[in-house]
Amino acid sequence: MATGATGTATGTATGTAAGTAPGTVAGARKGGTLPGAGTGPAGQAASGAAAADAALAANRAAARDSLRGLALGDAFGECWYPIFELGGSAYEEIRARSVPVTRVWHWTDDTAMALSVLRVLDGQGEIDQQRLARAFGKAFMAEPGRGYGAGMHDLLPRLAGAPAAWETDTPALAQGQGSRDSGAAMRVAPLGAWFSDDVARAAEQAALSARVTHTHPDGVAGAVAVAVAAALAVRLRRITVPRPAELLRMIAARTPRSAVKEGLLHAAELPEDAGPRQAADALGNGTRGRADDTVPYALWCAAHHLRDLPEALWATVEGQGRADTTCAIAGGVVAARVGLDGVPPAWLTRCEPLPDWVGANPPTTDPPPPSRPHPRRSRG
Repeated sequence: MATGATGTATGTATGTAAGTAPGTVAGARKGGTLPGAGTGPAGQAASGAAAADAALAANRAAARDSLRGLALGDAFGECWYPIFELGGSAYEEIRARSVPVTRVWHWTDDTAMALSVLRVLDGQGEIDQQRLARAFGKAFMAEPGRGYGAGMHDLLPRLAGAPAAWETDTPALAQGQGSRDSGAAMRVAPLGAWFSDDVARAAEQAALSARVTHTHPDGVAGAVAVAVAAALAVRLRRITVPRPAELLRMIAARTPRSAVKEGLLHAAELPEDAGPRQAADALGNGTRGRADDTVPYALWCAAHHLRDLPEALWATVEGQGRADTTCAIAGGVVAARVGLDGVPPAWLTRCEPLPDWVGANPPTTDPPPPSRPHPRRSRG
């Protein structure tokens, strides 16, 4: 895994991109103390609690950075669909960095479900699958027009009233194979940022979050890959950013055996001078809706633009396809490292705002009904 000195692959040394960071929640649990703290039992307990509180605050902040980037990417990608459907001019407009004239950039189910993930993390500190199932269901019932896929239109209304039903109903999707689409991956970057102090736990929690709606191995692996990428992105705030191919291999190393893992390894082997269109041709751009057709390309874009969120989104949308989801994934990962730095103010003005609670403590009640309709495309 990447070290601060060279960015080259190492084991799991403390403080490296893929290990457990000192001074974090995990470090505090292992008895780490703050500089200058007392060395007696009381001093150690106080310093350990202070470290844990500080790390929790850092986790919340990183997750919110990621969520804001995810929502911006989701809305940015979504507003290109009318241009894609017209054909012909999209590539030229993207290369000219000509922003769509859409007055408001609405986000979709990608962001709606990411909000539910963050809501559960805020309340529980980790994934509680039944609470997450209920949150997904309630959010769907409040705004069913956000562009949810057909399977979610069947599943989520049931989970709103009977959240424990995910254990039987989710594996039954896709004729009993479980969903292998990108729905679990598109929403999970904030979770990866939340658990950035322990990349292995980020992967474990991502898998738990995925299985509430996606039980196919590829659907789960897509979520794990994105969460690992976001966790590493937060850690790379502090150390040298590795080359894109190396970062993709680091993510693949933590991803379960699957078509997604194979896609990440393929992405790492693409020529250094490959552009987004060549990468999309080689890896897929989400058009098939599957995680393995979506996640490798989105993470290829993120890995090549980890220092620049707007350029990451421009590169991702150049591949066209399911741009709201690929841009949500790339945006969530890159913003985990840089926040919204460098984003043009006009983009932020146009992007549909997130709920007020994102900027503070989460509410304890169910989400309110929408104040206005949000007609979205319905996915197959």
